Amino acid sequence: MSNQYVLQPYKKNNLNLKNRVVMAPMTRSRANNEGKVATDGLQGLYYGQRASAGLIITEGSQVSEQAVGYINTPGIHTDAQVEGWKKVTKRVHDKDGKIFIQLWHVGRISHPDFHNGELPVSASAINPNAKSFTPEGFKDTVTPREMTIEDIKTTVNDFKKAAANAMEAGFDGVELHSSNGYLFQQFFNGCSNKRTDDYGGSIENRTRFFFEVLDAMKDVIPQEKIGVRFNPSLNGLFGITIDGETIPTFEYIIKKLNDYNLAYVHLSEPFTDVSEVPFAVTEIAKHFRPLYKGTLMINGGFDQDKGNKVIQEGYADLVAYGKPFISNPDLVARFEQNLDLVAWDQETFYTPGAKGYTDYPKASE
Repeated sequence: MSNQYVLQPYKKNNLNLKNRVVMAPMTRSRANNEGKVATDGLQGLYYGQRASAGLIITEGSQVSEQAVGYINTPGIHTDAQVEGWKKVTKRVHDKDGKIFIQLWHVGRISHPDFHNGELPVSASAINPNAKSFTPEGFKDTVTPREMTIEDIKTTVNDFKKAAANAMEAGFDGVELHSSNGYLFQQFFNGCSNKRTDDYGGSIENRTRFFFEVLDAMKDVIPQEKIGVRFNPSLNGLFGITIDGETIPTFEYIIKKLNDYNLAYVHLSEPFTDVSEVPFAVTEIAKHFRPLYKGTLMINGGFDQDKGNKVIQEGYADLVAYGKPFISNPDLVARFEQNLDLVAWDQETFYTPGAKGYTDYPKASE
């Protein structure tokens, strides 16, 4: 391929990347220790192997115990977790890599098993009718507890502290996970937010919590070190259903983010076929690119050719690859040399240990 747009450097704001190939955030459930700590021997090795990416975004890492919804996911809210992540960031930086941590609260996509029998929380007391991956396997979700104003204030502070912890741990930045049916999207979408206070009803109200968190985080971390992630056309997954206000809500958010000086906005193309879904947008990058002046990252089913094309056409600046990075730690080198990719083993996506995690060979091996 003569024009490898994904391999070109990218420099804007805080981002000074050696290429435009981003490792997308992916839950891998390898923090199977009592403190949910990322370790040098597993997460450090895993991310270090993939440091040739222009940017790595870690798996979602919970900002509090209340934020947990999946087994063996690492956190960024205790001293031990910060110390664990320090070893991971050092591994990546020693290989001239860049790494952001994704800050995560799953909201109602959780289960009382994670919370000593207490209910998970959400914008409103509406069961997503989804599944939660608990220590005893997948279980049906329950009707969550509607967050009080005090709960919201506490959670804003949790994200603020997590952002500060991320800087202490040596990360180059953070990504605010506002996507995939988790807590912020539960506030954005009318199907999951029936509140009648300042956090429900109008588009401005339903996005208020997100912007309060963003404003709190930029008090402790330069805003050019903050990225945000959205999945505007999510439908039929994680309890989210699109309605007539869904896309206008995300248009409002994206336009308002022009007033900030963020590292990037990270968007996902639809996870499912939404071509027949009323109100949905089928081509996310193409739709939202004209609305945002800053760095736009796109994710969702991209291969080498599609990645080059979306950058060439001007619809995105960076392309985030997920599953290809699981089984191809040298994905960038394979793109450079136009080599075939190794297939991933889906059976080991969420299992403990090194198998299917750090044992995929590079082409040179």
